[in-house]
Amino acid sequence: MLLSSIKRFLIGRPLKSNALGEQKLNKTKALAILSSDALSSVAYGPEQILIVLITIGAAAFWYSIPIAIGVLILLAALILSYRQIIFAYPHGGGAYVVSKNNLGVNPGLIAGGSLLVDYILTVAVSVSAGTDAITSAFPGLHSYNVIIAIIFVILLTILNLRGVTESASVLAYPVYLFVLALFILIGVGIYKILTGGVSPELHTPVGTPVAGISLFILLRAFASGSSALTGVEAISNAIPNFKDPAPNNAAKTLIAMGSLLAVLFSGIVFLAYYLSIVPSAEVTVVSQIAEEIFGRNFMYFFIQGTTALILILAANTGYSAFPLLAVNLAKDKFIPRAFTIRGDRLGYSNGIIILGLASIILIVSFEGHTENLIPLYAVGVFIPFTLSQTGMIVKWIREKPKGWMLKLTINSIGAIISFIVTMIFFLTKFTQVWPVLIFIPIILLIFHRIRKHYEAVGDQLRITTCEPILPIEGNIIIVPVAGITHVVENSLNYAKSLSAHQVIAVYVAFEREDEKKFGEKWKKWQPDVRLVTLNSYYRSIIQPLTKFVDTVEHKASESNYKVTVIIPQFIPKKGWHNILHNQSSLLIRAYLLYRRNVVVTTVPYHLKK
Repeated sequence: MLLSSIKRFLIGRPLKSNALGEQKLNKTKALAILSSDALSSVAYGPEQILIVLITIGAAAFWYSIPIAIGVLILLAALILSYRQIIFAYPHGGGAYVVSKNNLGVNPGLIAGGSLLVDYILTVAVSVSAGTDAITSAFPGLHSYNVIIAIIFVILLTILNLRGVTESASVLAYPVYLFVLALFILIGVGIYKILTGGVSPELHTPVGTPVAGISLFILLRAFASGSSALTGVEAISNAIPNFKDPAPNNAAKTLIAMGSLLAVLFSGIVFLAYYLSIVPSAEVTVVSQIAEEIFGRNFMYFFIQGTTALILILAANTGYSAFPLLAVNLAKDKFIPRAFTIRGDRLGYSNGIIILGLASIILIVSFEGHTENLIPLYAVGVFIPFTLSQTGMIVKWIREKPKGWMLKLTINSIGAIISFIVTMIFFLTKFTQVWPVLIFIPIILLIFHRIRKHYEAVGDQLRITTCEPILPIEGNIIIVPVAGITHVVENSLNYAKSLSAHQVIAVYVAFEREDEKKFGEKWKKWQPDVRLVTLNSYYRSIIQPLTKFVDTVEHKASESNYKVTVIIPQFIPKKGWHNILHNQSSLLIRAYLLYRRNVVVTTVPYHLKK
């Protein structure tokens, strides 16, 4: 009871399945919750360009303008490409689904695996960066960096477990405050420049020859600046979270995000160039621009405060996109099916919890110093960028829909630039991005092992492909069933062979449609066994089942006989595979074990492979 009360306090009361529509996002909330990662990159993207150019000298800062234009061209190509992906694949999945359907399973798994890891990095890097901003303002807290970061991750996890709309309602305000703060900063800065409030002698004129500049340096600066585009793909992964018509709303939100990102990014790059801001390890470029324009007054601290908030809240993009990507992988049986289960608040709570735990492990492992993960984080996005757009190229060439040449051109430009950026990361920052070459093959191996296991189990459980089950002597009254498999057949044969009473199969349905479909299949398969269907509006198997057993037990006690519940269970050949199966059967047994007049047992079905 205590644990249940704490859970209700933290997460809230369970929601009915038919309330799912109320948990969908409108465009305003979706823009805030799904764009926080992309918009937050404005705080460090322009700075990354200047960090590379300063190796040549401050005179090279004018190159930040053409480099920024190149980044904006890539942004436009990505936005237009992902807009096409939204309409082509309206059920979500983004780069994973596009790559799998058009390039093959392994390219799809590379894209999906890269993004799963990238969303974990998003949370760890964003929270750590935001924590650094806070402890920089309050140096006395610096030794507590890791603890503060972990607290933020836990708070974000709890907030997302409460539901998509609730987290969006809370997080929308800081995101829009950040956008407002930067618009004011850029607007006032440009006004001062136009009215002569800023000396034009601070910066080197565009076109000034610079000694030592090379194509390699420019490409490296371009790749570094492209880190501002991380998070652009999140909306295409999260289409199911939008209110209907979901694809239209997602596409409009994507355009709005791209427009905001373009304005803010180009504005910060221009002000940094015109004011000749030199990147520093102690003070960020945005901080220097704000101090130059406003001084150390309220507006300066307002900008710094909202920047720290957006860096922390950028992690929420991962919480929105990771669970939905995991659902697509789980439906294809590449990761455990537990990721497809909705929690009490209708969110995919298993994905949310796993993301939070993995992020905390990263933060602890790197002691909160995750800035070295930024190149790995960026290359982990550009690999799926490249694969998804290449997949769209294949799709347009194969299907040739109306206007396909324009679509092909957009995706081709995006694919080429994304591939170039990916290669530049490997060439210029190999010491920081080499783990990609290790973890991607490992992830692929894990995916295929899980899929192979599910297929092997499916082959043995499928009624049409296995040898018939021999009758077993025994006695049973209630058999909880989850599907039509050999595990269930094994248990029913046990019940039929021994029971002098009626055998009752009990099925818990989450949706009315599932109830109807299963009932029709059952009549054809086991017409002599009574099927009782229990509706569970809150997606719980245990609660309605135990309530039904208690009702039967009460009636049975009046006739002086005991109720026997037999729980179907199958035993994989390898013990560790139990992690993927039988969670429900173990919980049911635990909940029923101490009923006064109920005998609880299992009939195991041993897999041969």
